[in-house]
Amino acid sequence: MAPPAPLEANTASLPDTITQPIAVVNERLPWRHTFISLKVRNFRIFAMGHFIAVVALWMQRIAQDWLVLQLSGSVTAVGITVALQFLPSLFLGPWAGMIADRFAKRKILMLCQSVAAVLAASLAVLALTQRIQVAHVYVIALVLGLVTVLDQPARQVFVNELVGPLYLRNAISVNSTIFQLGGLIGPAIAGVLLTAVGAGWAFAANAVACCCTVAMLLSLRKDQLHVGTPAAKRRGMLREGLDYALSKPTIYWPWLMAGFVAVFAMSLPVLLAAFADHVYDAGAGGYGLLNTLVALGALAGAITSARRRRLRLRSVVLGAGMYGLMLCLASRAPSMPWFGAAMVLAGFWCLMFLTAANQLVQVSANLAIRGRVMSLYIMVLIGGQAIGGPMVGWLAEHAGPHTAVLIAGGVPLLAAATVAVVLARRGQLMLKVDLKDRRRLVRIVSNPGR
Repeated sequence: MAPPAPLEANTASLPDTITQPIAVVNERLPWRHTFISLKVRNFRIFAMGHFIAVVALWMQRIAQDWLVLQLSGSVTAVGITVALQFLPSLFLGPWAGMIADRFAKRKILMLCQSVAAVLAASLAVLALTQRIQVAHVYVIALVLGLVTVLDQPARQVFVNELVGPLYLRNAISVNSTIFQLGGLIGPAIAGVLLTAVGAGWAFAANAVACCCTVAMLLSLRKDQLHVGTPAAKRRGMLREGLDYALSKPTIYWPWLMAGFVAVFAMSLPVLLAAFADHVYDAGAGGYGLLNTLVALGALAGAITSARRRRLRLRSVVLGAGMYGLMLCLASRAPSMPWFGAAMVLAGFWCLMFLTAANQLVQVSANLAIRGRVMSLYIMVLIGGQAIGGPMVGWLAEHAGPHTAVLIAGGVPLLAAATVAVVLARRGQLMLKVDLKDRRRLVRIVSNPGR
């Protein structure tokens, strides 16, 4: 079977009907092509380094949050840590996107990973020498946030340089799969390390992994990169990116949904810490297990998204709504096994939403402006967590974990329902029930009568 048809870098040919699907492959891919972008040597090397880095990053995240909880005894303090790490994206994201459009992405990533290695090593030394305090974690989390705000848009756009337009959508899904596979392994290892030797060795592992990532970036063949012409510096670049994004429904609506999900439902580790410590008394091992269950569902979602044939706004809205619904159901779970099962489903739908939104925004953005568009999207997605982290932590501490997770899921669910109604009205759509078609019993179709 032939490889999937190339994606267009310029989106002038995108359909005007905002609910119309964007076809990305001509036919259903065989299973052997599920991760076809890995046939590209540069991307295969990058993916190996990314996997190592993600496993170690998840180890550090789990160790960091649990360490703050143990040092302070406060779920709100965990939320503040999350906020400090994501706060720079809220204020500096657009400028980082402009830098990603103007400079070599590979060099930006090497610089960011080198600084991240130093920060992780500092945490490791403080923890292993028993000198660590909550204030130390706060400061390093903030500086790491400054690194992340520059790393993320460059990393998103660099995927296109690695594989070109032919395998871009598949490469995005592969990246998501790697991230969730790391999220499956990292928390489990972190839980063992926290119980056996403490948080310090998890931080040390992340420092080593960052160095490995730099080595992988250095080993890439520069002559095989699909490097575009850097954007020239001029006035109004940020405004240009914002106007461009707001003019495209396939960018604007995923942004909006990402905002609701990020603020209310993306600070899940804060809630899981509250449930593991205050509800189920499961300790560090239980906290690592709950994060692993979320990642298990997310891994299934990432693999499923890699086989998606078309991109739809409906997919973005459905993913966000189902993720919210799973969190609402988790708030009523009678025991930890049922709560864990709900977390698997929540992880699945969270990843279905995130990959659909990411793919749709990237494919809808012209390559010359993609760095700025993606930085604005990341500003919403990550910056929203800076707002949501302390808020969710405060709710869990004062209103109770069950109420907090109900609100965390209920708001995105309500937002998704509202956006679905708006899109249905604008797209002249209707819900059709066909009892004769068992595979598509209920589906959304055009309403020619309107």
